[in-house]
Amino acid sequence: MASMMKAPTKKRLSIFRFIGEIVAELKKVTWLSRREAAYLTALVLIVAVAAGIILGAIDYGFSFLVDKLFIGD
Repeated sequence: MASMMKAPTKKRLSIFRFIGEIVAELKKVTWLSRREAAYLTALVLIVAVAAGIILGAIDYGFSFLVDKLFIGD
């Protein structure tokens, strides 16, 4: 039972090595500047809002059309 309580040291070293490799790879990444990140974030928000408005207008148009054809108000 005592042998079951011990954690395998080889696996722990493997996990620490894996984390070390992750850190090393992240140091190689070319990160965006704050200005670039803010610009791209704003661009994504603008495109998402525009797509939402366009899809909402299309949905409203089809709903109106279906109401007029089938309900006949």
